[in-house]
Amino acid sequence: MKKILTLLLTTVLLGLTACTPTIENAVTSTQNQEISQTENTSQLPEIPVTKPTSDRAGNTISVPVEIEKILTLAPSITQIAQSMGFSEMILGIDDYSEGYLLEPIDNPKIFDMQNPDNETIMTLEPDIIFVTGMSMVEGVNPFQPIIDAGICVAEIPSSNSLESIKEDIKFIADCMGTPEKAEIIIDKMDSDIAEIKAIGDTITEKKTIMFEVSAMPYIYSFGSGTFLDEMITLIGAENVFHNEISWIPVSEESALAANPDVILTSIYYLDDPEGEILSRAGWEAVTAVKNKAVHRFDSDQTDIPNQFITEALYEMAKFVYPEQYAEVEYSE
Repeated sequence: MKKILTLLLTTVLLGLTACTPTIENAVTSTQNQEISQTENTSQLPEIPVTKPTSDRAGNTISVPVEIEKILTLAPSITQIAQSMGFSEMILGIDDYSEGYLLEPIDNPKIFDMQNPDNETIMTLEPDIIFVTGMSMVEGVNPFQPIIDAGICVAEIPSSNSLESIKEDIKFIADCMGTPEKAEIIIDKMDSDIAEIKAIGDTITEKKTIMFEVSAMPYIYSFGSGTFLDEMITLIGAENVFHNEISWIPVSEESALAANPDVILTSIYYLDDPEGEILSRAGWEAVTAVKNKAVHRFDSDQTDIPNQFITEALYEMAKFVYPEQYAEVEYSE
């Protein structure tokens, strides 16, 4: 899912006559071309660079004007930073990010996001450290000594909506002084979402979906107030637990009563989560089980709140409504 951000330069080709131009004409032609290029450059829209004064958690921060060294201590943040082209600036990552890199990072320091080695962090002298709410245990900020030492620590709580994910991306780009990089990523997200929504809005016979993030005997799912619930709505389906709020435990009785048309799962700790669902005793009459409408997502796609969530959106749409979404394909 590596994103390569390129800037396309337009070359102005001057018409050539059949005769060989004189030196005077050639000089004039070159001068006109330079003037034209200068005028075109001056007309390019400039995005004002304004560094944030508070992080996504509302904490007051002071972001350095120049940033050359960063730490990204969450997989979602590491991927966003890499997709913006900042891999060479990343001196350290968290131990979870190690398995989710978009491209190799040259010998990064590895940190426990909840119990960081602050002494080592200070020796690296990062300009800014990006962390998530996962680092805050029972309200305690393990990076307080770093903050007290004058290093900027920017907290980005895990987002619960697609719009919040876009704001996270914009925040990171603004901190880095490159808002145009966020625009490119967010435009791609908006385009993906719009393509799926355009079809989803036309679906009148909506299928019901139960999405399991943990299996029997401790089924866990989600209601509204989550980006996965948003995604189910976007494809033209209904989350059977939409009337619940956020992440919820689900009893077996509630799951059976919901009788979903489709069961989706991101369970990663079972060898065959689909087979486990299809073989559950007493679930034979559940529509999804009866029709074998069970599908496993790679948890990398659905658990990391950043721009790559739209890849899972396409996969979800094509599995639930294969005919309606037959012509759409996700592109990186």
